[in-house]
Amino acid sequence: MAEPLELKKTLNLPKTEFSMKASLPQNEPKQLAAWEESHLYERILEVRKGKPLFVLHDGPPYPTGEIHLGTGLNKILKDLVVKTKSMAGHYAPYVPGWDCHGLPIETKVEKELGGKGKVPPAEFRSLCREFAARYVEQHKRDFKRLGIFGRWNEPYLTMNFDYEAVIAGAFLDFMEKGYVYRGRKPVYWCFHDSTALAEAEVEYEDHVSPSIWVKFAVVGGGKGEAAKLGGDVSAVIWTTTPWTIPHNRALAFHPDFDYAVVETERGTLLLAADRVAALQAECGIADARIRATYKGRDFEGMKFQHPFLPMQVPGVLATYVTLDQGSGIVHTAPGHGVDDFNTGQKYGLEIAAPINDRGVYLEGLPEYKGKDVFTANPIIVKLLADHGALLGHHSYKHSYPHCWRCHNPVIFRATEQWFIGMDQAADGTSKSLRQETLEKIRGVKWIPSWGEDRMYEMIEDRPDWCVSRQRFWGVPIIVFYCEACGKRLGDFKALRNVVKWFEKEGADAWYKHTPEELLPAGTNCSCGATKWRKENDILDVWFDSGSSHLAVLKGPEWPADVYLEGPDQYRGWFHSSLLIGIGIRNNPPYKGVVTHGWTLDEKGQPMSKSLGNTLYPAEICERWGADLLRLWVASVEYQADVKMSERVMTQLSDAYRKIRNTFRYGLSNLADFDPTRDALPNDQLEEMDRWMLERTADLVKKCREWYAGYEFHRVYHAIHDFCVVDLSSFYYDVLKDRLYTKAPKSKSRRSAQTAVWKITSALVRLIAPILVFTAEEIWKYLPKTPSEHESVHMALFSEEQELRTGVASKQVALWELLSKVRGEVLKALETARNEKKINSGLEAKVLLNAELELKAKLKQYLPLLPGLFIVSQVDFLTAGTGDYRSDAIPGLEVTIQKAEGAKCERCWNYSTHVGENKRYPTICERCTEVLAEIEGATEEAATSR
Repeated sequence: MAEPLELKKTLNLPKTEFSMKASLPQNEPKQLAAWEESHLYERILEVRKGKPLFVLHDGPPYPTGEIHLGTGLNKILKDLVVKTKSMAGHYAPYVPGWDCHGLPIETKVEKELGGKGKVPPAEFRSLCREFAARYVEQHKRDFKRLGIFGRWNEPYLTMNFDYEAVIAGAFLDFMEKGYVYRGRKPVYWCFHDSTALAEAEVEYEDHVSPSIWVKFAVVGGGKGEAAKLGGDVSAVIWTTTPWTIPHNRALAFHPDFDYAVVETERGTLLLAADRVAALQAECGIADARIRATYKGRDFEGMKFQHPFLPMQVPGVLATYVTLDQGSGIVHTAPGHGVDDFNTGQKYGLEIAAPINDRGVYLEGLPEYKGKDVFTANPIIVKLLADHGALLGHHSYKHSYPHCWRCHNPVIFRATEQWFIGMDQAADGTSKSLRQETLEKIRGVKWIPSWGEDRMYEMIEDRPDWCVSRQRFWGVPIIVFYCEACGKRLGDFKALRNVVKWFEKEGADAWYKHTPEELLPAGTNCSCGATKWRKENDILDVWFDSGSSHLAVLKGPEWPADVYLEGPDQYRGWFHSSLLIGIGIRNNPPYKGVVTHGWTLDEKGQPMSKSLGNTLYPAEICERWGADLLRLWVASVEYQADVKMSERVMTQLSDAYRKIRNTFRYGLSNLADFDPTRDALPNDQLEEMDRWMLERTADLVKKCREWYAGYEFHRVYHAIHDFCVVDLSSFYYDVLKDRLYTKAPKSKSRRSAQTAVWKITSALVRLIAPILVFTAEEIWKYLPKTPSEHESVHMALFSEEQELRTGVASKQVALWELLSKVRGEVLKALETARNEKKINSGLEAKVLLNAELELKAKLKQYLPLLPGLFIVSQVDFLTAGTGDYRSDAIPGLEVTIQKAEGAKCERCWNYSTHVGENKRYPTICERCTEVLAEIEGATEEAATSR
């Protein structure tokens, strides 16, 4: 007979090369290089060919500076969507893009040049193109470092020639449909950058303005009793823009408000009756006695004397007048406000705004002519005081519009601009662009749901879209004027010839070629002239980016399944894309819109360099690894604002470690497992293994549903809890005895291994979209069938039914009960350890007492209970009551005693049969059977050789 086996060598101890330490910052770049070398993204698309198409269309960021945490959040969320759709069985391409035109790039290039106008336009555009290309490459590198897959070698850039041609063509489409007009209207104007701004290019910041109360003396006119008011009465207005007083052309009253003539020590004043107290408080007026009241409509047509200019201005009616602030009478300067402008149009008022691109008065009194508007504020306040028209003056801190790029305060200024008319119907249709858009909004799926109302309100209330900009770096507005008569060229076939030039040379062609070269030969004006002049303005950058769906999405890719951006894009990219989609194709360019929140520090403050509270993606990758950043993105409820800090990363590091170690345990017990050779069919699996596979199937079902609904945080928490609670704390803990001590090829161990393999395979697929690097590492060490792909990212999610084992609902309920009983027994064991009754669970014998129904269920599984509780023996009390009474399970009582017998040297269980085996006198009866099986297999193998 052969020598007895060395007991330690008969144990199946865990073995794997999958490291406990992740070393993500060091290992992730190596994995990136391997993916790039193997063209993984292209191979993923290749294996998904013919599958249902899913398109997430990327919103293009500006290629300026280092990517910040908000950008990282955005891109990782998009990657989660694309990867989950791909692994769910979709053909899901991802084409990243960059918005390369506009003020952000121009500002950076001007800074590098040392100022504006240093080089000719064509050269300036070339420098802008070089700058954008440089930062696109930097962004590519940073985004790829985050484990984001996509068409990085061929992204879409708004400065690409074909894209610029699409932008120009889209504008011509709007023009040809009759939406476009040129008009003089007030627009946001940044005089620091000398350009008009769209609403989406304006940010509100705190600003201190002069708050003034001003008198306009009554001249005469009006209706009814109000017409009897004389020159001793002065209407009172309030404004925070003294610089607009020279351009006042009317006083606006609400037709239905009550207005009072009030006797004060500062004169007889006219204002809204409900604002008299405010006037007294603001202007230090002690006594105010109401002499008479009138309705606002009575003042329509009344004349008032301008405070310091030789002109009279009329009283007009407007329902936008409120009683929230001021006097209830609105100073109206039609050249400097949308409401003012509309009132001016209604009453035929002069649209006065003689201010140049730099905000300097071109006309006016010597005191302020030639000065910029903000410099003029105190000068005009003094003029009012000198003329006895100033009632009150103090500083007023309020939220005021600022340029989004230079962060200087902006003004409203009436200028000649190109507009897309929101209330204009396309030629041959009856509904306006606004009406069409409002109707289509309801057909989009908005996540969160409040997005629908936000977009609806924005479209409902927005003014006409000012699409012209007074800059160089962008797509020119394709408009030509006759040199002879000034008429605009209306031959759209001729205009579209310019688009062909753009396709060949980009929009630079506009600056390199003459009109005669750009237009078809023989393009004449109706007046007979042949010479043309080009428009100088370029298109709004939001028109550029809003055209991305036309430039990028081809054939069935349009409309996109989803757009995903931050909340600012309701007035930005979501908004412009929607209008262009409706205007050109009569449908939204997206089926769904997902919005994420802002990134904040742990105190809830916005992150900024000046506050020193920023964490950049590059820094996080260097310190913790990209997978940890991705785990953060997946763990937060991103639809609200999300917090980030070092403390958050420390907590996530612990969560990551637990998940990683759960996978490591699974891999370490599959070292000798070949699924093709060793996996057992469901009907041969032990019941607990089948039950745990059912629980895994439930997890897969829920996670796939949550992934489909973009609820990534639910997936993360479910997987984390499954790893920590279901596996590490329960199932894998219980399996140790079977995996370590059973014969290597025994049916019992192979059952456990089959379950562990299936669970690990399902989990690594579920976690792959989140932990892209770690999942790939796990996949390398996971035993696979010959049909499996080389990369986990080429694989599909496990199907729920693949994991179902047919465990009856009754058995499922029993196992749920057993897991609860186990929890109560573990509490009793912990108490016994604390009381020094035992040192470990295997030293214990558990005695149970329970009511009849529960006892019957427990007796049914009595042989399994020692393994389930990880104790040596389990029995039932025959008399008395247990030491530990469960609150969670009524009637359950537990007593812990010292286990009977001696400790088995091999499995460490206690047994009264230790010593009965003469060949192996230190082992128990269970290990006797195992060693006999091992020795039998060894002899059989020797004989077969």
